[in-house]
Amino acid sequence: MATGSPAKSAFAASVHHQAAGHPGRSRLAVLNAASAGMLRLMPRIPDSVKKVLLGGKTVTIDGNTLDTTLQLMLALQKSSRVNGFVASSDVGVARAQLRKLASMMPAASAVGVRDLTVTGAAGPLRARHYTPVESLGAEGLRPLLVFFHGGGFVLGDLETHDALCQLICRDAEVHVLSIDYRLAPEHKAPAAVEDAYAAYLWAVDHVGELGADPARIAVGGDSAGGNLAAVASQLARHEGAPLPALQLLIYPVTNYFNGDTRSKTLFADGFFLTKKDMDWCDAHYLGGAAVDASDPRISPLLADDLSGLPPALVLTGGFDPLRDEGAQYAEALAAAGVPVDHRQFRSLIHGFANFFPLGGGSASATAELVSALRAHLSRS
Repeated sequence: MATGSPAKSAFAASVHHQAAGHPGRSRLAVLNAASAGMLRLMPRIPDSVKKVLLGGKTVTIDGNTLDTTLQLMLALQKSSRVNGFVASSDVGVARAQLRKLASMMPAASAVGVRDLTVTGAAGPLRARHYTPVESLGAEGLRPLLVFFHGGGFVLGDLETHDALCQLICRDAEVHVLSIDYRLAPEHKAPAAVEDAYAAYLWAVDHVGELGADPARIAVGGDSAGGNLAAVASQLARHEGAPLPALQLLIYPVTNYFNGDTRSKTLFADGFFLTKKDMDWCDAHYLGGAAVDASDPRISPLLADDLSGLPPALVLTGGFDPLRDEGAQYAEALAAAGVPVDHRQFRSLIHGFANFFPLGGGSASATAELVSALRAHLSRS
């Protein structure tokens, strides 16, 4: 079975992460204990106390002021000598550590959850189907969101985004089909793209079995997953397949070829997703790949024609290195006549949709994301 998350990587030491290195088991155990404490206590700490803990200091860059909860989280990370989301140069360790962190996030529950397999480009893929409590809504069958997780095309799996998918399912009242596409470095680009598009086509063909509305099948994802949702939408249009009803692009990667932007310079270090993280992931995903970074299947912003694509809900963070290329893609879609709803959350960092359990701006932004998704799909 093809899978995005093997236990060990044959390429584990092929690319060195300049900051993460190779932390030992005791170091990782300390980090896990600190993370568990932070996740347990952060939602209970009043903002006024958080500000005291921060010494009354704020962070303002480019006219945006960092969310207090995230500022404290980043300060705690720094005090633990953690700077970024990649925990180790060893791919297997980095994957396990991200999965461990995700397991500490409380799930929304109150939704149906079952694992299944879907047809990928090179064989079966693991997937997870989340079903709303009520199978019928005012418009009949509920919509379906085919979801692709983030993680730089190297990390992430069904588990790392389980809490977010449950939340979307419960509060947007939509079916969610989360896809465990193949990851690099075991599977270089464009394997993830091919799997994402194949999984979308599988969902179109099997929507009846999933109990969802065949007229309202959306694609979406965060970061690398947002890239896959954008590319799957382009491929569907190019190949004459049924178009998604909506593309949900949460701080998407859109330009690998010439993507040096102001936001990548401003937020290269200290805001969770770092330049070293991105370079490490890019080397695994594109190093030795059969496609060039300028290929629209890799950099959807560089497509010659963006007209005729599905409506897009684009979400970006003011302190995210990917802020500008996400905004550029939203602007390019709109210029091509595509209906676009672009919402920038000025106080937030990359990954905020996974940080909703911490409270603060991440929780309110994720609630707005879910509400907007529900509204867009109700109009489809």
